[in-house]
Amino acid sequence: MGHDETGMMGASTEELHSELLMDVPLGDLMRGERATMGKSLQDVEADLRIRASYIAAIENADLTVFTSRGFIAGYVRSYARYLGLDPEWVFSRFCEETGFSGVSGFSPEVDRTARRPQKIEMPKGQMGGLQEDRRFSKRHVLYDTDDGFLPRLEAGALGSLFVLSVVLLGVGYGAWVLLNDFQRVQFAPVADTPVALTALDPLPLPQNTTSDLADASPALPAQEETRDSAAMERLYRPTLLEAPVLVPRDRAISTLNPSTTGAFARDNSPVLRPDDISRAIAAAGGGEATPTASTSNPPVTQEPRDEVVLFAVRPSWIRITTTDGTVLFEGTLNAGDSYTVPVMDEVPVLRAGNSSALYFALNSVTFGPAGEGSSVIKDVPISADEIQTRYSIASAASDPQLPEVAQLVLERLAQGE
Repeated sequence: MGHDETGMMGASTEELHSELLMDVPLGDLMRGERATMGKSLQDVEADLRIRASYIAAIENADLTVFTSRGFIAGYVRSYARYLGLDPEWVFSRFCEETGFSGVSGFSPEVDRTARRPQKIEMPKGQMGGLQEDRRFSKRHVLYDTDDGFLPRLEAGALGSLFVLSVVLLGVGYGAWVLLNDFQRVQFAPVADTPVALTALDPLPLPQNTTSDLADASPALPAQEETRDSAAMERLYRPTLLEAPVLVPRDRAISTLNPSTTGAFARDNSPVLRPDDISRAIAAAGGGEATPTASTSNPPVTQEPRDEVVLFAVRPSWIRITTTDGTVLFEGTLNAGDSYTVPVMDEVPVLRAGNSSALYFALNSVTFGPAGEGSSVIKDVPISADEIQTRYSIASAASDPQLPEVAQLVLERLAQGE
């Protein structure tokens, strides 16, 4: 009995102590515990690494001081442990006094128990005919069923997955195209001359071929076969050398005799003239020799063209170009300066300013002037025929400076300068 009375008295004492604590505000209780420990706000800040302003806000139950409510629960529990109080009881009192419901909006008890599995007890009276089964006579813990993976997908996730698939397909297709391009094999043309097909023997026609079929497919003319063969030979004819092959000499140049070697070597073999041939024929036949007309060697080279020389009696700007736009010469000819136009297959054209000071020299004859006054002439062909057609022989009376400059230029050309 004595033991029971002592337990009852201890229980009543704890209940009385709890009722007394409930009457005291949480802030006063915390300040009292901190004062008992002999700690200031700065000491608590140094020990817990929590700002002194937050510790004072917890004691004053002021939520406006906190910049983020996500740290309030942790700060309150840490401060309670520091003071030696029950963290959960202190946090519940703090929520009751301040109206704080946590970040999720639920009370601390609901927020803490919502993450745990829910236990559902099935009473025996509601089991019906399953009371005899031991599996249903015990408590069972039922968990929330999972709805699957697809219902939890969002539209943004589906779009990102689609874009990623398109990018992967594009990269794979590009790699496949590059791989095929690298592995492609190309055949180089053969340098050997192909055999002309016309040189092959024609295939014999079957014996049962009718005359109409033979008339419908006549043979190719011999002229076409010859033309095709000649075309094939020209196509695969060896190209000529751009420069002759030079044979090195094996002795000093002073020992070479141009009369015996080289292009100027003399031919000491007897030359048979046409008169000798006619006399030999007449002597063999017993008749008289008839003189034959002397034949001249046919020309084998083209006669040199006449060079056109441009000279100026006063400063004149000129530009000479080819038909494709290539500039042969561009500059200013002063008094007495001259320019010899190169001989080309294509006739160059002239563009000049102050054209009255420009003249042409052709075979020691002066033509011009090229224009009138300080005008500009354009696209003037520079050839012997064009100069003689377009311009007349220059007159000394038209330009007082012409005789002196023309004589100087012609003398210089005669000396080969």
